[in-house]
Amino acid sequence: MKETALLVIDVQNDFCPGGALAVEHGDQVVEPINTMIDRFENIVLTQDWHPSDHISFASNHNNAAPFEMITLEYGEQTLWPDHCVAADKGAEFHKDLNSHAAQMVVRKGFRSQIDSYSAFFENDQTTPTGLHGYLQERGIKALILCGLATDYCVAWSALDAAKLGYKAKVVLPACRAIDLAGSLAAQIENMTNAGIEIQDTIT
Repeated sequence: MKETALLVIDVQNDFCPGGALAVEHGDQVVEPINTMIDRFENIVLTQDWHPSDHISFASNHNNAAPFEMITLEYGEQTLWPDHCVAADKGAEFHKDLNSHAAQMVVRKGFRSQIDSYSAFFENDQTTPTGLHGYLQERGIKALILCGLATDYCVAWSALDAAKLGYKAKVVLPACRAIDLAGSLAAQIENMTNAGIEIQDTIT
């Protein structure tokens, strides 16, 4: 297990019930993730961490509504409700998540003019978060991914992990999805086609 890391994606208050961008039953990932954390030596958490003027917030665009699509310099962007604003309660990890077990926390989406779904790159697919370098220095070759949301930040992170040469696995019982217009099925297919293992039990 020394060459394997558990990558826990965005288990934050705003993505859990009652949050600004709540994923249905998002809090149900906490218990299985804590079980997994107990079994891993290498643990990394990601944390959405946006400024209040972030380009992905619908409130920062005239006459725009959450979940609309717009085109930006780096491509298509879904507009979201304001969420995970840096240092606000909504950006904090769920209180029951064993976040103290992590050796590293990757904060993403902190640049106001670009969104960041993946743990590895911002949405331009070129600006790195620094996670890849960290994992390389640690000698990590395989990643087990879980968290929120399956069809967005988990999937983007897994797809980038596969592109970078990691053996990647997504543990579905420790994830929950937003599922906009069939996005969950589409991303499961994308991940499967990329050689990512989709696991239906807790690892």
